Amino acid sequence: MLSRTFSAYKGAYSGLSRETWLLSLIMLINRSGTMVVPFLSLYLTSPGMGYSIGDAGLVFGCFGAGAFAGAFVGGKLTDKIGFYKVQLVALAGGAALFWILSFIKSFPFICLFTFLLSFVNEAFRPANSTAIAFYSNPENRTRSYSLNRLAVNLGWAVGSALGGIIAKFSYQWLFWIDGISNFLAAVLMVFFLREAGGQQSRQQKNTSQANPSLPSVYQDKPYILFIILVTLFAACFFQLFTTLSVYFRQELHFSEPKIGLLMAFNGVLIVLVEMILIYQLEGRRNQLTYIAIGVALVGTFYVLLGLGKFGLPVAFLLITIITAGEMLAMPFMNSFWISRTASHNRGQYAALYTMAWSAAQTLGPLLSSQLAEANGFRFTWFVNGSLCMLVAIAFWQFKRRHIL
Repeated sequence: MLSRTFSAYKGAYSGLSRETWLLSLIMLINRSGTMVVPFLSLYLTSPGMGYSIGDAGLVFGCFGAGAFAGAFVGGKLTDKIGFYKVQLVALAGGAALFWILSFIKSFPFICLFTFLLSFVNEAFRPANSTAIAFYSNPENRTRSYSLNRLAVNLGWAVGSALGGIIAKFSYQWLFWIDGISNFLAAVLMVFFLREAGGQQSRQQKNTSQANPSLPSVYQDKPYILFIILVTLFAACFFQLFTTLSVYFRQELHFSEPKIGLLMAFNGVLIVLVEMILIYQLEGRRNQLTYIAIGVALVGTFYVLLGLGKFGLPVAFLLITIITAGEMLAMPFMNSFWISRTASHNRGQYAALYTMAWSAAQTLGPLLSSQLAEANGFRFTWFVNGSLCMLVAIAFWQFKRRHIL
C-alpha cells in the first residue's frame, strides 16, 4: 500500500518542465504572503476601521472591478509583449501598492487604491496562465496547472495561518508582508526566468508576423457560454474568502486564529490531494463531467452551511466538502479553456477566463454582503447553494449534448 502510494505521488509530479517548477516556486513565495485578501473584510469591519459589512462588500466590489480591468489589459499585453514582462511589472507594482494601502484610512481612497492594487495583481494572471501553457505540453498541461494551484494553495495555507495570528496584533503588518512577498517573487523571476522569457518573446513575435489576421476569442460562442457559467460559479465560490469569514466571526464567534486555520485547511487539503487526484482522473472522462460534479459539491457546501449554527469540527467537515468541489472543478476548467487556444491567441483566452473570475470577485462579495445585511446569512447561503446546483446541471447538460 505504501509503495503504491509513493509510486502514485511520484508519477503525479514527474515529467514537468524546469520552468513549470520555477513558476510554481515563484508563485509559492508570492502567495505565502497572501494575508490581506482573506482578512480584508475583518480589517474593514474591525473597531480600528469601523466600516460595516456593506462597506466591506463595496470595497470588494472595487477589488473585483480592478481585477476585471486588469485581466483584460494583462491579456492584451501578454499577446503583445510577452508573459515575462507583464508578470515582472505586475509583481513589482503590486508590492508598492500593498505598502501604500496599509497607510490609507479614508473610505474613498481605500476603494481607489484597492481598485489599483487588484488591477495590477490581476494583470499577472493571464500572463502566468500563458506561461504555464508555454512551458508544458498537452500530456501534462492539467498537472502543470495543478502544480501551480498547489503552490498557490500551499502559500494560501501558510499565509492564512500566519495571517490569523498576525491580525490578532496588527492588521497593518498583513499589507507589508504581502508587499514583501510580491517583491521577492519579482526578484526570483529576474534571476531564473529572464532568459526563458526572452525566448518566448522572440517566438511570439515570429508567430504574430506569420499570422497578421488572428481570430478573436469573442467569435468562439461555446467558450463565451462556458465563461458565463464559470462566472456564476465563481461568484458563489468567492464567498469562501470574503463573506464567510465575517459569518464565522459574527454568527459562530470563531476567533481570527481559528478562521485562519479553517482557511489554511483548504490549502493543505489541496496540497496533499489535488495533484494525485488529477493524475488518476485526467483523460478518463470528459472534462465537463468533473466540472459538473465539483460545482455540485460547492453547492452542497452552501446548502449545508445554511442549515444552522455549528462548532469548529463541523466547520472543518464543510471546508472539506467545498475543497473537494474546488479540486474537481477548477483544474479541469483550466484544461478546458487551454484546449481551445493556439499560441497566438492564448493571452486573449486567458484574459477572458481571468475576467470571469474577476467579475465574480465584483458580483459575488458585493451582492452577497448586501443580501446578508438585508436578509441574513442563512438566506444568503441558500441562494448561493441553489445557484451552484443550477450551474452544475447546466454543465452536465452541455456535456451530454456536446454543446461545449
